[in-house]
Amino acid sequence: MVCSQRLVGRLFTRALTRPFKRALRFLLVGLVALALSIAPPLLNVKATEAFQQQPMTSKGLIPIEDQPFYPLLLKSSETWSDVVLDQVVGDSPRTTLLNFYSVMADVGLRADRLGQRSSAKEQSRQEQIDDTNLLFALAVKALDSSSIPKSVRDDMADEAAIQLKHVLDYVFTHSRQLIEVPDVERMKELNDRRSTPTNSWRIPGTAVTLTSDLDDDPENESFYFSASTVSSIRSMYDEIRTIPEIQQPFATPRFYSDFIHTPGYLVPPDWYLALPKSWRGLFEWPIGDQTLFQVFCAALLIGVYGFIYLRLLRMLFNTYKSGAHRVENDRLIFQLDSLAWQRVLIVLPALPLTYATEQLIDNFLNFTGFPLVVAIYSFYVIWYFSASVLVFFLFEAVGRSSSEFLARVRGGESPIRLRRITSLVMPISRVVGALVSVVLIYRLLLLLGLPSSTVLAFSAVPGLAIGLGASKLLGNLFAGLSIQTDRPLRVGEFCEVGGNLGFVTKIGLRSMELQTLESRVTIPNSVADEATIVNYSRRGVSWERQPVQGLELRLPIRDPLSPFQLDELMRQARRMVTASETLQLEVELHEPVVSLESLEDGTNQLIVFVMVELHGWTAFLKVRETLLVALEELLERVSLSELVVGVAYSTTPQQLERIPELMRSVVAEDSQLDFEACRLVRISAFSYDHELEIRSCHAMHDDFENSVHRLNRRILEVLSQHRIEIPFPTQTLELHSSESNQ
Repeated sequence: MVCSQRLVGRLFTRALTRPFKRALRFLLVGLVALALSIAPPLLNVKATEAFQQQPMTSKGLIPIEDQPFYPLLLKSSETWSDVVLDQVVGDSPRTTLLNFYSVMADVGLRADRLGQRSSAKEQSRQEQIDDTNLLFALAVKALDSSSIPKSVRDDMADEAAIQLKHVLDYVFTHSRQLIEVPDVERMKELNDRRSTPTNSWRIPGTAVTLTSDLDDDPENESFYFSASTVSSIRSMYDEIRTIPEIQQPFATPRFYSDFIHTPGYLVPPDWYLALPKSWRGLFEWPIGDQTLFQVFCAALLIGVYGFIYLRLLRMLFNTYKSGAHRVENDRLIFQLDSLAWQRVLIVLPALPLTYATEQLIDNFLNFTGFPLVVAIYSFYVIWYFSASVLVFFLFEAVGRSSSEFLARVRGGESPIRLRRITSLVMPISRVVGALVSVVLIYRLLLLLGLPSSTVLAFSAVPGLAIGLGASKLLGNLFAGLSIQTDRPLRVGEFCEVGGNLGFVTKIGLRSMELQTLESRVTIPNSVADEATIVNYSRRGVSWERQPVQGLELRLPIRDPLSPFQLDELMRQARRMVTASETLQLEVELHEPVVSLESLEDGTNQLIVFVMVELHGWTAFLKVRETLLVALEELLERVSLSELVVGVAYSTTPQQLERIPELMRSVVAEDSQLDFEACRLVRISAFSYDHELEIRSCHAMHDDFENSVHRLNRRILEVLSQHRIEIPFPTQTLELHSSESNQ
């Protein structure tokens, strides 16, 4: 028998495959969770039944009808049933306590009645709901809720008022002594007997206190439920919540349970009341202080909210990826304002989205207790964080648009002008945006319940940081303001700062950036303010004229040149820099200066200085190398402007006389060449050397070389036609024999 049982057990174990085991585990977990969720209500039911089995008429308990204040309570209830617009608080504990208790009883009974589906007209039903909400709001004002953080003050005060009503139900029906609620005269008598007079009264045997001493209103004379009572009412309610209430005319046993387990405010919405009772029973399945319906809908709302918010964050991050190249590109710099406004439009929906989600969870789903506090705190943090980011982006967008507007007003779409205006406007906009964001963060800290003294301590942290270690930052800020005011240099100018030569690309409040030939150098403003600044740029005297920077070239002349050649070099160089279109440059050369300088070694060098509008190393190097190549071509052209034509000794005097005219006629055949002179300058060892001087008007160096090629060929042809020979160089070699035998 034992063996058969073991065999069956093994077979059963093998039959449980892995999927069935997983299903069994999930089933067990679900049963445990269900048991945990059902256990508190069952325990409460058992405790209630056990309590109900005890005699309800315990000895010593005084019914509320036998309390001295009961006739006044009835009178107060009749007064509030006739007049809704009044003040719950009064000048004595009696007035405030009885008004609050009667009003809350009326509100609880009305909410219970309106929470039942009825055939009343919609208009009259809505009027009753509005009156009930108004009465409840008046009753809540009797609580000093200053100890509750502002962010959850309204919601937690509503809960505290209902919980206080249940506590008073218990106190008034379970008291073993007569409760004398003092009026104004009675309070004076009590203070006369007290060693330390006070404007407070506590219900005997409880921690419920009414006081007229309010921290935020020292001149107050009305009595309120004290802040300590409001802050501890939750713990008092937890102590008596499982004790069934004794039936009496002002009891509202289901007031708090209906308030926290149904959607809506005091009265559930009509669509919820129209649901079948079985569905409502399922929806109101308790999960802690919430219900299945509230938890499920809240999870759904938070999931949708989180998905949309994450999508907005992703779109915001993508703008930084797509906009990274626009800052460096002059053509796209005018699109930075649209990019800034795009970020504003991306962040803007987060504010109403966060507010709407918080309102749905708070007022529609009617979350209560600790989950409500967590939800509201979370949404407040997200809302104020989003608002801070939105404010910063808004001021940045306004700064971008203002900079672009000023740049267009001051003359067209110049990227360098926009960069200069932006370097002045954007730091101011960002500082203002950061200050407003800090104010919003401080406001958030106050709403979350931090004391104002603590917030002031937080505000002292920046001053302490400056005093301890931010002196350099402060010095850079003042130096940046000095640079922006004195303007020894501006964005786009070609300067030398502390030995670093380059273009100024950015001037911020802390530092400036200099784009050198090999790297980007960041120089603190304090260092730049103390360094020697050499500005090679010349600023325009009007808005239409752009600032230009100087470009100096020094070209050594290695081969000796004749005076005519030097003069021709100067003429050609001046013509070249004046007519800069021949160089095919994208920029115009301003105020050109061409000169010669004699060096210590006896050689000369050509100096060319021009003003040109350049705002980057790429354009700077391109212009410089173009000018250098053009000047080298000029040197070669000048070296070819003097030709030496040697004729043989056999040339007759008549032929020698005609050579200058022949050369003139040859040069005249080319319209781009001008004849200057042709002279017999020397009688060399093998020829009569004539020096031909020509001037050229060619725009391109290749065209000049082609003209020289044709000129040389024509010279040979003309000399051949006139039987003038060009001698070949000869050399005489003398050989001497030496006698071997002397």
